[in-house]
Amino acid sequence: MANFTAADVKKLRELTGAGMMDCKKALEEAEGDVDKAVELLRVKGQKGVAKRESRSAENGAVVSLIADDNTSGVLLELKCETDFVAKGDKFLAVANALAEHVAASRPADLEALLASEIDGKTVQAYVDEANASLGEKIVLDRFARFEGAYVGTYMHRTSPDLPPQVGVLVELDKADPQTAKEVAQHIAAFAPRWLSREDVPADTVENERRVAEATSREEGKPEAALPKIVEGRVNGFFKENVLLEQPFAKDNKKSVQKVLGEAGVQVARFARIRVGA
Repeated sequence: MANFTAADVKKLRELTGAGMMDCKKALEEAEGDVDKAVELLRVKGQKGVAKRESRSAENGAVVSLIADDNTSGVLLELKCETDFVAKGDKFLAVANALAEHVAASRPADLEALLASEIDGKTVQAYVDEANASLGEKIVLDRFARFEGAYVGTYMHRTSPDLPPQVGVLVELDKADPQTAKEVAQHIAAFAPRWLSREDVPADTVENERRVAEATSREEGKPEAALPKIVEGRVNGFFKENVLLEQPFAKDNKKSVQKVLGEAGVQVARFARIRVGA
């Protein structure tokens, strides 16, 4: 086992700007010799990774991968610093490779994903290498993977010369490609936060009720009418933020729940990712 300490890893990161895992591997290969490890990292092109950690990564892309039989799907956001890098083939290749890895490895959460191995290295090290090769801060911090009766997706471009900036993954309780697509498009446009009102945290509902009551009193509403007014405003909050209660994008006279009912399907869950949001 190589003879080096955490302090050596820290020193190497400061000297080269490389990621922690890359520094550890370099020290192992150099048998604890920091100077030799510096040379190894520079040869491998890892210089500058850590120095980019304080930069802002608000551009990027959302990619998706749906199984041929539509019983599973992946949605993944990879962020970078500039739209120039975001629309490049190398960046998108990294994003798509990560989505394929998620589909194959089925990680439980982000921590498990970053610790899993891809091409003989951890996903974190793989992302660090992308930092080095692309010359920008690259961040992987969100993904979703669904598996069920039917999984569909919708990807939205906010600019024709950029990759998708908004992605939606929808799981239905039975196959219905058209409804899945239309509901996913609705979610992309209206950004619901929850599926049903039962999914809204109790403290969030209580806070909305307090705000509604305080606002009504400030407006001088009659005391006797307050309960009804407050309830109406809380229902308005649900209508704005809960998918099933939102007016449907293609027919605002119907709720999403009514459209689903007419199609004979239900949404089991959904995920919406917008780059940088």
